[in-house]
Amino acid sequence: MPRLKAKQLFEERKMQITPVILSGGGGTRLWPMSTPQKPKQFLALTEAQTMFELTVARVSDRVQFASPIIVANAAHHALVKEQLEAAGARDATILLEPCARNTAPAIAIAALAANNPEAVLLVMPSDHLIADVDAFHAAIQSALPLVSEGWLVTFGITPDQPETGYGYIRIGEALSGGVHKVARFVEKPDLETAKAMLAEGNHAWNGGIFLFRADAYCAALAQHAPGIAEAAKVAMDEAIREGNSISPAADAFAASPSDSIDYAVMEKADKVAVVPVSMGWSDIGSWDALYDIGTKDAAGNSILGDARMIDASGNLIRSDGIRINAAGVENMIIVASGNEILIVPRGKSQDVKKFSG
Repeated sequence: MPRLKAKQLFEERKMQITPVILSGGGGTRLWPMSTPQKPKQFLALTEAQTMFELTVARVSDRVQFASPIIVANAAHHALVKEQLEAAGARDATILLEPCARNTAPAIAIAALAANNPEAVLLVMPSDHLIADVDAFHAAIQSALPLVSEGWLVTFGITPDQPETGYGYIRIGEALSGGVHKVARFVEKPDLETAKAMLAEGNHAWNGGIFLFRADAYCAALAQHAPGIAEAAKVAMDEAIREGNSISPAADAFAASPSDSIDYAVMEKADKVAVVPVSMGWSDIGSWDALYDIGTKDAAGNSILGDARMIDASGNLIRSDGIRINAAGVENMIIVASGNEILIVPRGKSQDVKKFSG
């Protein structure tokens, strides 16, 4: 089908996009505030709203977006319901994972829960920052014509530094409307490789955001990861439904292989495209990352919570209770939450996960 005709048919149908919000992450790199009981997506780290609520707000326009599907850890059911209420999304469907099986199975049960093979799914993590929501929405619109033709689309974040903590996407030939074929996915590189890719200019960070039709994803999953596809089908066929919550059958879901969508599908499928986009994105994967994007005072301190600073500069200070008093300190991360206090130099915050076990 010619692309223009496909686009016209897609627009004529006025199909809404169904957001699929993945909220099962543990957030161990932001300990002690982020814990298994209340991981980072449910915390207010950058604004008054939590990361989860901000994600829901990005897709709150019911003209463009259908009611969202939330894939959550069953242990977080009450948290999800509470924050959906706060975000004004009472119409959401909540899929409760009985155990963690990574993103490929999570998206598979969401594709089946959509209950429409032609549903267009926008898959997003719930713990990422997107500062320029208009740019994000524009990128979605540019990808829709290809999605209508069965392409699996990912969003490539325009890099601004040689980051070694992200996977990369090599951008291939242009397809249409700023969308390109994916030449290949690149594992997290060392610093020299990251510098070379940045200089080359045809690479983007892999932000873990996807857009595709439910049937296109299910077909690719059945071809490349049939064990996941079959386990998801059985789990949803035997699911328990109560109100707007769905609990997939625990034994069937646990039997699924655990794999990411990147490894299970995106790196193997034929029709995989990327939309390069600059939208103020961060996965807030560490306290250092939070410092980089945070509002700072004249001395370069990023402070949230009760704190007193004397002769201090370049620090990240966070407290959800007790007051932090710091004098004569520079370039430190000091976080107080409950009965735990974290003190670590900036640049060393990846070590935090060693404490969170």
